[in-house]
Amino acid sequence: MSQFEALFRPLQINQLTIRNRVVSTAHAEVYATEGGMTTDRYVKYYEEKAKGGCGLCICGGSSVVSIDSPQSWWSSVNLSTDRIIPHFQNLADAVHKHGGKIMIQISHMGRRSRWDGENWPNLMSPSGVREPVHRATCKTIEEEEIQRVIGDFAQAARRAKEGGLDGVELSAVHQHMIDQFWSPRVNKRTDQWGGTFENRMRFGMEVLKAVREEVGRDFAVGIRICGDEFHPDGLNHDDMKQIAKYYNDTGLLDFFGVVGSGCDTHNTLANVIPNMSYPPEPFLHLAAGIKEVVDVPVIHAQNIKDPNQAERILEAGYVDFVGMTRAHIADPHIIAKIKMNQVDQIRQCVGANYCIDRQYQGLDVLCIQNAATSREHLGMPHIIEKTDGPVRKVLVIGGGPGGMEAARVAAERGHQVTLIEKAGELGGQITLASKAPQRDQIAGITRWYALELDRLGVDLRLNTEADASVVRDIQPDVCILATGGVPFMEQNPEWGYEDDLVVSSWDILSGKVEPGENVLVYDTICEFSGMSVADYLAAKGSMVELVTDDIKPGVGIGGTTFPTYYRSLYERQVIMSSDMMLEKVYAEGDKKIAVLENEYTGQKEERVVDQVVIENGTRPNEALYYELKEGSINKGQIDVETLFACNAQPILKEADKGMILWRLGDCVSQRNTHAAIYDALRLCKDL
Repeated sequence: MSQFEALFRPLQINQLTIRNRVVSTAHAEVYATEGGMTTDRYVKYYEEKAKGGCGLCICGGSSVVSIDSPQSWWSSVNLSTDRIIPHFQNLADAVHKHGGKIMIQISHMGRRSRWDGENWPNLMSPSGVREPVHRATCKTIEEEEIQRVIGDFAQAARRAKEGGLDGVELSAVHQHMIDQFWSPRVNKRTDQWGGTFENRMRFGMEVLKAVREEVGRDFAVGIRICGDEFHPDGLNHDDMKQIAKYYNDTGLLDFFGVVGSGCDTHNTLANVIPNMSYPPEPFLHLAAGIKEVVDVPVIHAQNIKDPNQAERILEAGYVDFVGMTRAHIADPHIIAKIKMNQVDQIRQCVGANYCIDRQYQGLDVLCIQNAATSREHLGMPHIIEKTDGPVRKVLVIGGGPGGMEAARVAAERGHQVTLIEKAGELGGQITLASKAPQRDQIAGITRWYALELDRLGVDLRLNTEADASVVRDIQPDVCILATGGVPFMEQNPEWGYEDDLVVSSWDILSGKVEPGENVLVYDTICEFSGMSVADYLAAKGSMVELVTDDIKPGVGIGGTTFPTYYRSLYERQVIMSSDMMLEKVYAEGDKKIAVLENEYTGQKEERVVDQVVIENGTRPNEALYYELKEGSINKGQIDVETLFACNAQPILKEADKGMILWRLGDCVSQRNTHAAIYDALRLCKDL
């Protein structure tokens, strides 16, 4: 504990004593359904963080104060109605009983939303300038509407206070209404709400005054700002320091949250939630700059994942609180594990941004590696309890993410677990993915599992090929196949896979095949693998064209991640071509001729290249499954209704009759890392 003295030093925010310096900052959870109410899922998600020791949770990123600021796209919290008050009381009680504090971010999003849903409103901004990311048009807000929205902020704060929450955070970041008025890029007004510095500040100042008048001086009120918009015509760091000091000097604010970068374009959006391609805490200097001019606590949250990193930041005095939001999504018990000297057991965020990328697609926030996060309401456990039934012999074949999770959970339950992997290391496709220039940190998933399997005493057999005879020799009570898949290269015989005219993305990333000088990458999946292999090849010096039959390369990658790929691919002069199908490949001398066909016109083009790389997904490795299926008592079947309800499989009651066989992950069908881990957890938590 002395190693983390600064981390556990309490600090006051207004009348609140925050028990440590760790904050889970506001993000849109996409859990507030039923008209924007905080559901049981929402409450248990934050309760788990409080149970795990988090000092302060600021929930409800982009929670709306007005009925014409749509919340349905994000399933964000709706503070425009008193209906929310009893829901807040449930939330506050759940967090408080574990010693945590809970606030909510409140906002009118102005132009930064969508109009085509819920009440179909006319969006508003100071000067009617549309926002690129959401492609939404908007009207110029009128004086009467300005006054109404100011009042809406005050009433939203009242509802938070009456609901028992500990404070509110005004959102003046990410180009919401308050900072839309601040920014000269968006505010072109010449009346009292625009033009001069004081006029551009007026809307936010009137909001702050109205909120403070409504809730009183003893209720915590803060504001979240960016430290630099990173636009040549926007607010720079000096501008933001001036704004922070201006608001600080009113004496009406209790804290500042500071992040780096605006996010009203796709490129700047990627900065706000830095993925694994960014260095640690890349915008800490901006928060430290704001701290220089204010005299209330400053919170900073961007790419702070490790407790040693957090301690260093706090000890140096750069900021007063560290936001470890994605760190808590990956492991809500991170603080408790530090306290118990279990730092090696922390499931550390790897920056995959699966969580936030889902949010920007309007999907619920989930963690790529922790399937229990946000499923606490379904009984999905973060802490696996020991079985009170028979100790079983469990055999897991395949050391990818699904197999590692199955082995971990079964071992936590107290069973005798053997994990067989034919490769010389764990990880499966995670190992392949980590070879790409922007994906190396994803190997952290495997490192954590390797530590856990060793701690739990799993019998790990690497470099071992498992066949039916091996299974029969071990005689497991439960056999779980997680044997993955193989590249699906045979879909079109005209590609010439059998004649070695093409290679797979796996061949390139694994180092089995050397990169060519002039390479065509054909990607039908449009997720990470195709973009990664193109980036890898270009980094090795290849001239690359990335071709897809979809609407654009990387279309399946989320909004905080695809821009980082595009930056790299453009810098390395990769040509990106869409709407083109690879019809066939043939040899001509020492060259490969790739015949492409435009999906819409039927027009054909040829490329003369040294190498053609195919990314067409995987086909399941299922031979062993079918060899073992008939000898299992459940014929390999999973009761899907029970699985989807997260309950124990009925066949476990008959385990004394013979071997139970299950398969999961890509050896069933291609999905993703999270899907494999989720299936493993919900199958094995009741073993």
